[in-house]
Amino acid sequence: MNAMTEVTTAGETRQADPVRQMEFEERMVGALNEAALMLMLSLGHRSGLLDALAAAGPVDSVGLAEAAGLQERYVREWLGAMTVAHVVELDAGSGRYRLPAEHAALLTRTGDANLAAMAQYIPLLGAVEDDVLACFRDGGGVPYHRYGRFHEVMAEDSGQTVLPALTDHILPLVPGLTDRLRAGIEVLDIGCGRGLALMQMAAAFPDSAFTGLDLSADAISWAQAEALRRDLHNLRFEIRDLRDFDVTAPEAEFDLVTTFDAIHDQARPLAMLRGIRRALAPDGVYLAQDVNGSGHHHGDRDHPLGTLLYTVSCMHCMSVSLAQGGEGLGAMWGREMAQRHFREAGFGQVETHELPHDSQNAYYVCRP
Repeated sequence: MNAMTEVTTAGETRQADPVRQMEFEERMVGALNEAALMLMLSLGHRSGLLDALAAAGPVDSVGLAEAAGLQERYVREWLGAMTVAHVVELDAGSGRYRLPAEHAALLTRTGDANLAAMAQYIPLLGAVEDDVLACFRDGGGVPYHRYGRFHEVMAEDSGQTVLPALTDHILPLVPGLTDRLRAGIEVLDIGCGRGLALMQMAAAFPDSAFTGLDLSADAISWAQAEALRRDLHNLRFEIRDLRDFDVTAPEAEFDLVTTFDAIHDQARPLAMLRGIRRALAPDGVYLAQDVNGSGHHHGDRDHPLGTLLYTVSCMHCMSVSLAQGGEGLGAMWGREMAQRHFREAGFGQVETHELPHDSQNAYYVCRP
């Protein structure tokens, strides 16, 4: 690309720098390939192909299809995408494929961190593109029920970030909390989704009592069935609309209240936070995990997951709040606004923490 391209921006005709244009073109072509890879990784995760390939070792498409219980023709085409993406290695002579150990560690359920689970967000959010486009034109938002598997994917996501760190790193952010949980206290988790964090705590601290609230009937139904299967009798779940929690929350009933990635997509987040303050016992503590953004576009340019998080926010978090007539804070509302909301809700002490393993989230310890 040598010729100068003339473009009109802001009513002014300018010449585009051909080098910058070529670099940006290369980036966009790469982005198209990487976006396609996310779709294939999501399919590989949900179908079990990535796990089966890691377990099988060098295998041809027929063997992999048999191992995964899938149709060979689709498996063969999937392997083509994985091969040209340099995720899967192919021995052309034998026609056998393998998933390198270094890749398996990041793409399978037995690995260190399963990024293929995160890839599910891309097709999931793409499914509501028409709905979100209509909101761009007409306002409003997209209701929760349009998102299908969102709670399932969120549960997998938190299962890799929150759950492994919950007992050893997150709860100890509050000095003495683990001892209080062992002795027995009342705990409330708001926006609990499928309730996996509550289940982990309920199993670890059988003398404490745990309650989970969420707007989603599907998520609560799943959580209730799973808690029953795990024989967790110190745990209960309730479907609850939290828009009026500032007046309907029980007074001074809970020693610990938690929210995990659940504030910013509420219709009335300040009302929910005031309800949490109302529900806390005098010596209670509120422990919140939320997205670790700056709250400013320029401040988030170097965020390692910035583009993904703003996209999830636009396509889900902001939109589900606006669908309820809410504020639409969005996932990247940021630490400054979070701290301001906590104080406006009546919390006199607010501490902000970050964990070395988790660049995505900030953790807040709030006391009356």
